[in-house]
Amino acid sequence: MARSRIPLALLAFTALALSVVPACAQYAADRPVGATAQQPPAWQAHAGIDQNLGRPLPLNDTFTDDTGRQVKLGDFFHDNRPVMLELMYYNCKLLCPQVLHGMAVALRESGFKLGNQYDVVVASIDPTDTTASAAMDKQHFLSMLDAPASAAGSAHFLTGPQSSITDLAQATGFHYVRVPGPDGKMDQFAHSSVIMIATPDGRMSKYLFGVDFQSRDVRLALIQASTRHIGTLSDLILLYCCNYSPSQGRYTVAILRILGLAGVGSVFAVILMLWLLSRKPRGATVGA
Repeated sequence: MARSRIPLALLAFTALALSVVPACAQYAADRPVGATAQQPPAWQAHAGIDQNLGRPLPLNDTFTDDTGRQVKLGDFFHDNRPVMLELMYYNCKLLCPQVLHGMAVALRESGFKLGNQYDVVVASIDPTDTTASAAMDKQHFLSMLDAPASAAGSAHFLTGPQSSITDLAQATGFHYVRVPGPDGKMDQFAHSSVIMIATPDGRMSKYLFGVDFQSRDVRLALIQASTRHIGTLSDLILLYCCNYSPSQGRYTVAILRILGLAGVGSVFAVILMLWLLSRKPRGATVGA
């Protein structure tokens, strides 16, 4: 009886193995287990960021501002004020409002004032966006920024034709792609969550990634973009002690610079101590 059970068990195991083979055949060497869940959608590869540091913006391109006025992008670059720049679309209900909120909070907490130390330019990547939508998002942004009414003229929410949008997106390295919405229509855009800083003469300076931004990073990026025309002495010292990391899109501590400053400080401290010790006390007389 024991001998007859072995072939039956072997046959059952063989049948089970043969049933599993077709199911596993779909996972080839170039498609490992879990690839379906882990592989990003194809469009995501076309929605990244190229950090075009130092690249000039298309300042002669025409847009429409939130009051319906025809303007050139270069109208908002002047004096020594850098520009906070964001590309989004006003009908977005997901990522764009979060990035706009994060930028407003970081600017509010940076200690800098809109219209004094910086300007803001927000441009839509959707050519079908309207001036009314731009004006509505601007008012919401100003309320989050807690900016006075007098500063409203330093925040500009733009719409424009596809040609101007394309030029601006290419100059900033901001890639986006249309994707289907919940109803199947191509009414949404996939893009990165990033805010950008441009110099007063209209060149790309810094990129900060995410939806929540450190006010310190925003402040340092504005100071650096202004070629240090804004900020305090302590800001300049902090800026010296930090490095901007393009790969991380934020500022990191420069350990070697801090050690260098500590070394210089130690040398000066020793020199000061020796000088103090070498001074004669007041009223001291030299004996015969």
